[in-house]
Parts: sequence; structure tokens; C-alpha cells
Amino acid sequence: MKLFPQLETERFILRKLTAADASDLFHYFSNDEVTKYYEVESFVELKQAQDLIQSWNTRYLKKMGFRWAITEKSGSKVIGTCGYRNLINDHYKAEITFELNPIYWGQGVMSEVLQEVMRFGFEDLGLNRIEAYIDPDNIRSRYLLEKIGFHEEGYLKQCFYEKHQFVDAVLFALLKEQYREQRR
Repeated sequence: MKLFPQLETERFILRKLTAADASDLFHYFSNDEVTKYYEVESFVELKQAQDLIQSWNTRYLKKMGFRWAITEKSGSKVIGTCGYRNLINDHYKAEITFELNPIYWGQGVMSEVLQEVMRFGFEDLGLNRIEAYIDPDNIRSRYLLEKIGFHEEGYLKQCFYEKHQFVDAVLFALLKEQYREQRR
């Protein structure tokens, strides 16, 4: 894909992140609630948000993933991001990731946008498997993943090294055949 794909849901636009979005990301990535289960420390300077955007856009250029800015149709402010990382074309799979400004928690934002991101993954990218790794204590992400059809596959002890320590993860996945069955 030469052009970054823009996606749309009933209430939201999912578009490419730009340098102009750094202040929006900094605003909520500086909140400890957002980074509690995230692999990075809370941001303390704008450059961290700029670097993160650059990193996500570089992954896209290297065909390693996609990261969309989530904006309301009524405005351009970034309220969260979501997308795929660890895209492995040879195995038709990728890992889905997401985060959201806490002001928008509990409003169905992620369940709405991830439905479109999953559709894109299975139908446009040709994925067969979408994985998600979450912190075992992240009840909100667990609930979201189960709500949109993911199934828990296992508990992985000391799976990642984050914030200077080894952390456990719970692996969730959704297969293309399960996705199709849910949509019937």
C-alpha cells in the first residue's frame, strides 16, 4: 500500500498520525492511568510524543504495522490510537494494540474503532490471526477484547521486559474463521 489507509466508523475517523498530533498524544500519555499497563513511562516532554509518532510511522514504511490516530468526525483532535504491530505477512498475522485518552473511557470508542480495524486486517490485509497481549491486571482491556470476540489463549509468565522489570502477559487471539462466524 503506497498511501496510508484512512478508515471510518459511524463516529470516528482513523487516519495517519502526523507531527502536528504530538501535543494531543503528549496530553494523555503524560497521564499515569494511560501508561499504567503500557510499555512506556508517562511522558514528561513533548519530544517523547514526537518520537513515538515517528516510530509508528517508520514501522508503517517498513511494512511492519499500522497505527491510526483516532479522531471524532466533528474535530481533528487525537483522542487515542490503535493499530497493528509485529505484522508478519508470511504467517498472515499481526498484534493489535490500542490506547485512549481517559476522558473517552467507557463510551464505546475502542469497541467501535477496533471492529473496523479488525475488518481491515482480515479483509484488506488478508490476516488469518490477530493477537493481543495484555497485562493480567488490565481488566478494561480484557473486557474489551472479550466483547469484540477475542479468546484468551494463555498466560505468559515474564513475557516482556517493561519499565525495568519482567512482566507477565495474557495472550488473546481472534482467527479469521471466528471473525466471520461472529459477523453472520
